[in-house]
Amino acid sequence: MQAAVEGRRVSDSISEYSELALPNDANGLGNLLGGKIMHLVDLAGAIAAMKHCRNVVVTASVDHMDFIHPVRLGQLVRLRSSVNRAFRTSMEVGVKVWVEDLVRGDQQHVSSAYLTFVAIDPDGRGIPVPPVIPESADEKRRYEEAGERRQYRLSLRRR
Repeated sequence: MQAAVEGRRVSDSISEYSELALPNDANGLGNLLGGKIMHLVDLAGAIAAMKHCRNVVVTASVDHMDFIHPVRLGQLVRLRSSVNRAFRTSMEVGVKVWVEDLVRGDQQHVSSAYLTFVAIDPDGRGIPVPPVIPESADEKRRYEEAGERRQYRLSLRRR
């Protein structure tokens, strides 16, 4: 029988990641490619998930993403992620993306996404992850909403 896994606070999983928008990742209009932003979202999410479970993780799913504001060449892409809730072997991670114009100082929301990561052992099998301990009202809200999103994802999978 396995011992119970001790819970971890949401704040312990917070990850912040920044990168400049460079020409090799831009489209013909001088905007960062949406695929590059998705790549950064996946990285930021994986970092938060690994910080939470202290294990290797794989991406299981990404919820819907909208691109609200473009990222122009030379601007800073900033991402912040944290684990919203953990289930048996999986975790929902929220990632928010901003763009910052380093000369003017303006900041705009670019995109937000929820990703599901699964902790795996060296053979690629899912392993238990620690439960999440939400502390603030916002963390508790995100925790509850993550449970609702999970039920929706599972219902889609059953179709």
